[in-house]
Amino acid sequence: MTPFAEREAAPVAAQRIRSERNHAQMIVASFGGGVNSTAMLIGMHERGERVDLILFADTGGEKPHTYAHVLDMSEWLVNHGMPAIVTVSQQAETLESDCLKRKALPGIAYGFKSCSDHFKLRPQQKYLKAHGIVPTVKLIGFDASEPQRAKPVEGNRYPLIEWDWGREECAEAIDRAGITQPGKSSCFFCPSSTKPEIMLLRRQYPDLADRAVAMEKNAELTVVKGLGRRFAWGDLYAADDAQANLFPESHIEIDCCCYDGEPA
Repeated sequence: MTPFAEREAAPVAAQRIRSERNHAQMIVASFGGGVNSTAMLIGMHERGERVDLILFADTGGEKPHTYAHVLDMSEWLVNHGMPAIVTVSQQAETLESDCLKRKALPGIAYGFKSCSDHFKLRPQQKYLKAHGIVPTVKLIGFDASEPQRAKPVEGNRYPLIEWDWGREECAEAIDRAGITQPGKSSCFFCPSSTKPEIMLLRRQYPDLADRAVAMEKNAELTVVKGLGRRFAWGDLYAADDAQANLFPESHIEIDCCCYDGEPA
């Protein structure tokens, strides 16, 4: 099971879905759990624009702060008269377990988007089909700094680009709403992670960093060296450890003479 098994929207949201299903437009938002999609929903609320259904596709590999944010954001939405977030997933397996079983890395490590297609897009499509929902409008949270990602597909709408909201404007909207900044949303083993993000993962969630390295070691690799494509995360962590060992900690306790109380 994934950390978020598929669950129905809150009763009020489910009722809205049923009541709106036969209307001329069914507006569905894809919620990624990060800054952009959070700001997009806040902006829709600020403008009084309708959203009928909000879907979050759980790969099973999001970081803990993202799962916490999904719950907090869903509560905020319901409190502001919007639908709760519905979490969907490939219930049979997670992206991590799929990679381990196939002795491979996520598709994006090889230049393919199969991981996103199988574990992000398909669960949402399956949910819509199962509930007889044909979205007329799909809300997608690409911001104004990435217009090249906004493909001219019929029915797709990119509100952040319409509003000329870049990353800064998105962060400001989240602050206005009184919501904690969500941080980056991605699988903890995402091959698109930068080196600083890879090192941050180890500091924040060492157990997840270990699992990422275990996936890497389990994979039968020929065309890439590891999760970093041209390098292995395990080698990066080992190099960091080796560098730290060049400067061992001193075990001699010396009084620094600092005093944080009242003057004697």
